[in-house]
Amino acid sequence: MYTLGIDVGSSSVKVSLLNLTNGKCVASAFYPSEEMPILAVKAGWAEQEPLQWWENMKNALADVLKNAAINKAEIKAIGISYQMHGLVALDKNGDVVRPSIIWCDSRAVEIGDKAFKELGSDYCLNSCLNSPGNFTASKLKWVKENEPELYATIDKIMLPGDYIAYRLTGEKQTTVTGLSEGIMWDFKKENVANDLFDYYGFSSDLIPEIVPVFSEQAKVSDTIAAELGIPAGIPVSYRAGDQPNNAFSLNVLEPGEVAATAGTSGVVYCAC
Repeated sequence: MYTLGIDVGSSSVKVSLLNLTNGKCVASAFYPSEEMPILAVKAGWAEQEPLQWWENMKNALADVLKNAAINKAEIKAIGISYQMHGLVALDKNGDVVRPSIIWCDSRAVEIGDKAFKELGSDYCLNSCLNSPGNFTASKLKWVKENEPELYATIDKIMLPGDYIAYRLTGEKQTTVTGLSEGIMWDFKKENVANDLFDYYGFSSDLIPEIVPVFSEQAKVSDTIAAELGIPAGIPVSYRAGDQPNNAFSLNVLEPGEVAATAGTSGVVYCAC
């Protein structure tokens, strides 16, 4: 049996095929060969086209399938790792309404700082476990303030990994961990952070269906299976941000253990 892993980075998209019997990577590929472009219309801005992630994923998957002499019917699940905090906005037809404002875009810093002061540290740190800062919810507030006509067309918001899962399955979904990284989850109430949404003037209807991180979230659709050359019905069974996955791969599992990673960004990650 095999599983496919998809990693949606800001430099490239990588696909790997894992043999579940022996734990070995059978084949791996990434696209593009040079770094994906990041749109920086103004200083401090950083955007990418979600469609570009999808096309690069398809190219990487095609290489993996070509180089791996396997029975595709034995691919049993797909897992997704992704660059965190990016805002992907879809309209009612499921089309992307603007480029994704990605993790390294700093335009929403002042918005998040103001929210932290006015909502108070008790709510932000005890309910959301962080300041709204420059995270996904604050990015969406920037769109609402500066692109109101475009904001009015948004039906659902997603993170980059959610978008790839959506393209594979046709299901608009997200996870609690994804909402948490966007500062959109209230851990005390175990629900969407409605107090923050009310403050920012959002409707919680913007949040798609919430599915467990470890679960059969949805299945590859017939149409996409034919397009990609894989069997229909393969479940997407996992998705999470890149940094938690990095820490996990370094065996940072126990409280007090710390991981440090260096790439397009530098991150120190601690299990608490």
